[in-house]
Amino acid sequence: MARGGERSPFSRKLRRLLRMNRFILSILLFALGILMTILAVGDFTPLMSTAPFPSINAATDQSGSGGVNYNLVFIVAGPIVALIGAYLVGSYYLARRKFEHLMVTKSKAEFLRNLPELEDLLWDLTPNDETRYLEKKAELRVRR
Repeated sequence: MARGGERSPFSRKLRRLLRMNRFILSILLFALGILMTILAVGDFTPLMSTAPFPSINAATDQSGSGGVNYNLVFIVAGPIVALIGAYLVGSYYLARRKFEHLMVTKSKAEFLRNLPELEDLLWDLTPNDETRYLEKKAELRVRR
């Protein structure tokens, strides 16, 4: 933390913000990828003549007037962004589930056995979970 009037660098603030909102940002990334894929499918399939797509395609496909066809970018980037978002959402869920399972244990031996795995899981979770982990270590009187 900053001491006596020193300000923390922007990169540290950004990392903390991204870490605290990791789950929300991964869901937004996944939704953006799905939206981009739907827009591309709406332009290059017979769906282009159904209700919402003609007005959307008029804004994203301006190749008729010498402009840019953004739907070509959506074809490539949409599935890639959706896969990255799905991976981030899935990894967060798995890390959360494992973390919660390991935090409810009352056995000091089991906690010590899974300590390296817990510390690895903290990379995918929020700073609040790191605080819970430290409290659990203090409760079980684990030094390390």
